[in-house]
Amino acid sequence: MSEIATNKIEKMIYVIRGQKVMLDSDLAELYGVETKYLNRQVKRNGQRFPSEFMFKLSKEEVENLRCQFVTFKESVKGRKYLPFVFNEYGIAMLSGVLNSEQAISVNIGIIKMFIRLRKYLASDELLVDRVEQLEKGTDKLFRIVFERLDNVENMIPLLPKDRNKIGLK
Repeated sequence: MSEIATNKIEKMIYVIRGQKVMLDSDLAELYGVETKYLNRQVKRNGQRFPSEFMFKLSKEEVENLRCQFVTFKESVKGRKYLPFVFNEYGIAMLSGVLNSEQAISVNIGIIKMFIRLRKYLASDELLVDRVEQLEKGTDKLFRIVFERLDNVENMIPLLPKDRNKIGLK
């Protein structure tokens, strides 16, 4: 897939209910079919699409997403029914239901994008772990520095209260 198509796919991925998903209408556009055709094929092959692979958005979720994303507004504009969303497993199942060459090649591109996102998030988690380890190490170091400063401060004699002050009065 081209870089433009990859960027387009990336913008069509939303995080809903803690899952990375794509809208039925966005997938239909990529596959070159109508949304109702895609949904009809999914309903005909319902056993391939358990609730872990896809789900229907609630009205509240649609409204929240409309407010957050301009691209989402365009995707659900003029629809009678609440949209379905598919996670990467549901998208993989779509390749078995939609057998066109375009659907298969687009599916491969989408799955590659999900893999890339997963790798990116895994590397991000590694960075978080490294930062936490650094913080633990610096915590110990700063604790030692502050203890030594306290010790030095305790060793310095206090100035008498009735001493002559230097400067303007």
